[in-house]
Order: sequence, then structure tokens, then C-alpha cells
Amino acid sequence: MPRKKANRGRTPAGAPNPIDVHVGSRMRLRRTLLGLSQERLGEMIGLTFQQVQKYERGANRVSCSRLFDLTRALEVPVSYFFDDMADSVSAMSPVQMGREPPLEEPVPAEADPRLRRETLELVRNYYSITDPDVRRRIYDLAKALSSRDDAE
Repeated sequence: MPRKKANRGRTPAGAPNPIDVHVGSRMRLRRTLLGLSQERLGEMIGLTFQQVQKYERGANRVSCSRLFDLTRALEVPVSYFFDDMADSVSAMSPVQMGREPPLEEPVPAEADPRLRRETLELVRNYYSITDPDVRRRIYDLAKALSSRDDAE
């Protein structure tokens, strides 16, 4: 019987596995919130910024030992990387795809505005304001200027 070629956990179309993409996006989120560059994170865990970039895009898979290093550098538990994972993403594990191949390629989630660099930097800068009264006034100003309906 011919042996099936390993797909390295990619989707049937050859795209990075959605789980790897999710882990990479969580890595990017935490790195950005800490104010670390890809280069600095790479130095902390013994990688080049290009390798960090590939992890964050999901193009390269993160090994267990590297994930361990990342938990220490980013000061998070391992579970952090899997938090907020959609059911449709968790169903795309290599084992699950082997048992029940997807009928169609997963549709990438729309970019979450909470994960944009601008938002992350805004939050990081907001919490770096040491005076709680100033922070509260900025919060009130942003709330007053927003176009969101209070009913939401």
C-alpha cells in the first residue's frame, strides 16, 4: 500500500493550519502588548526576526520546546496560546483533518479590530499612564468622542 505523503499539518490546499495561525496571532498579540519588536523577541528566544515573523503568520509551526521558551519570554502560561480559539479552528487539527477532511477550505476570519497594531499600542500606552485620574479622563474623552450607540 503506498504511503501517504505527510502534509505537515497544512490544509488540503496547502495553506498554514488555522491552529498554527491562531497560535501565531496570540504570540503577536502578546509581543505587541509588551512593546517588544520581533527582533527583540527573537533575541530572547534565540531566533531571527524572520523566524518570529513566520511563527506569527503561521507559516512555520511552533515546536513544544519553542512554545516553552515563548511562555517564559512573553510571561504567559501555555494555555494562553490556545485561548479564544474558535471551534471551527480547533476542528482543523491534523488528526481531525485526517479523520474527517474538510469539505472546503476554512474562510479566514475578518481582521478583528481589537488585534490591530493601533489598538494594541493604544491599550499599552493607556495603561502606561500612571495617574489614575488622567487615565480616567482619557477614558471619558474617548467614550464621549466615540460614535457607538449607548444602547450597545
